[in-house]
Amino acid sequence: MLFNSFDFLLFFPIVTVLYFLLPYRFRWFHLLAASCLFYMAFVPIYILILLLTIVVDYIAGIMIEKAEGSRRKGYLIMSLVANIGMLAFFKYYNFFAFNTNHVLEFFNLSASVPLLKILLPIGLSFHTFQAMSYTIEVYRGNQHAEKHFGIYALYVMFYPQLVAGPIERPQNVLYQFHEKHDFSIDNCKEGLKLMLWGFFKKIVIADRLAIVVNNVYKHPSDNHGVTLIIACIFFTFQIYCDFSGYSDIALGSAQVMGFKLMTNFSRPFSSKSVTEFWRRWHISLSTWFYDYLFNPIVLGLRNYGKTSIVFGLLFTFFMSGFWHGAGWKFVIYGLLNGMALVYEYFTKKKRKKLFSKLPQWLNNGLSKVLTVGFIAFSWIFFRAKSTGDAFEVVGNLFQGWKSQLSVSGLKSVITTIGGADTLFGFFNISVGLLLIVLMEYIQSVTKDNPALDIVKNKPTIVRWGFYYFLIISILVIGAFDNQEFIYFQF
Repeated sequence: MLFNSFDFLLFFPIVTVLYFLLPYRFRWFHLLAASCLFYMAFVPIYILILLLTIVVDYIAGIMIEKAEGSRRKGYLIMSLVANIGMLAFFKYYNFFAFNTNHVLEFFNLSASVPLLKILLPIGLSFHTFQAMSYTIEVYRGNQHAEKHFGIYALYVMFYPQLVAGPIERPQNVLYQFHEKHDFSIDNCKEGLKLMLWGFFKKIVIADRLAIVVNNVYKHPSDNHGVTLIIACIFFTFQIYCDFSGYSDIALGSAQVMGFKLMTNFSRPFSSKSVTEFWRRWHISLSTWFYDYLFNPIVLGLRNYGKTSIVFGLLFTFFMSGFWHGAGWKFVIYGLLNGMALVYEYFTKKKRKKLFSKLPQWLNNGLSKVLTVGFIAFSWIFFRAKSTGDAFEVVGNLFQGWKSQLSVSGLKSVITTIGGADTLFGFFNISVGLLLIVLMEYIQSVTKDNPALDIVKNKPTIVRWGFYYFLIISILVIGAFDNQEFIYFQF
């Protein structure tokens, strides 16, 4: 079930009202049943995959806590193998089979690995990582094993963050399912406002920008220069509004019921370096990789000094790229960011000394522009349909500028973006840019507070005028084509 669907507009209030009407002892079951219904709205049969991993991890957590010595590690490995094995089969089997067949063909060998017609269960990477964090934390002694099977199942399946995060830790969420949450008007108001902002970012900004991006990336070989630059910039903000919009709706819908989920984004485009960007973007995934992959690598290789940092960064971002998708373009995307962090690690002092000679406003502005520019470039490999298309876009980025900057050239750019309709193209570019500026302004004013706090202390007429502006914008210029959230594919 998509958040940006009319089904959800019925589902959310019904589930929420029933949650508060039901006696406390039945609420966990209600939320679990609602979460199952929410997930089964996509592909019903795949609920069995979640059930299997939930049973394995539930038993593993209890056995890990009871066991001693090497047996504890054995139960942990059993759990990790089950989770990673499930993810590897559904997400990566065909990738490895396809590439193995290419190698066999190169050596003129007749053998081949069969490809399977299987669909990737929606959100598999997210709830797999959340389940893994549970057994790892139990193994580390940071979390007691959950004895209530239904509560543990709800930890994995809680519908607001089931298919696209945030990827929660058991210490933050599990205990909340044991608590009694009374209805709070403050939680309701703040949660609904957060949801409204999320819907605005998704339906109005992300899906409006997607029209431009899709038109350009549909035929990357036919586009050059200005057209591609606009598409790259628009996709940078499209994916942010799409994913952070989902997170806002998830956090808001949970808050209405009294649950607090972790913040997943913190104004990433205000970052002055790529390193800082990844501390502000998809925080739940970045911290997951830091805690469970990068940190253990560095500690394990601590005798190798800076080499451990370099290897840890490159391997972590290689895995991060591969986590996003089974394709070489995702690997390149991950390694580009890994190499950027390695570069920043080795040049930190030199860059600080160099930039200190500039005025503060120029230093900050230039740092942010260079950071966003690099991120936008790396996301070419994320967005393109294939690795070949990505390199096609990169190769065409700096071509055709001279002809495109003429009056007729700019008209051609607008026509291309509008899909043969100049007026439509001009409207989408203009509205897209205005929406980006509006969003960034609001977030710069409110900083790390909720975006709608920009009118928190304003007169009633101003506050409600702003809320109605967002609602009317969604209804009038929103793209209501039930476009899936980008991260659903992961």
